[in-house]
Amino acid sequence: MAINRRLITDQDFNEALERHLRVRVFQDDQLIGSGGIIIRFDDQTIVVQSSVSDLAYHPRKQCEFFEIKK
Repeated sequence: MAINRRLITDQDFNEALERHLRVRVFQDDQLIGSGGIIIRFDDQTIVVQSSVSDLAYHPRKQCEFFEIKK
């Protein structure tokens, strides 16, 4: 069963970026992305890549991000 760890701080996001951890993204309590990896982040936006040509730009303050641990 997968365990989710919430990503909140820059350190959390940086660890996920460096270790290529898979993430789930929620907005308004709905799952909007799953299985992608964080490729870039700043104070306003988190960029998640799910495949070679699939990039998603998520507003950091409107979404919740969780690392997927198996």
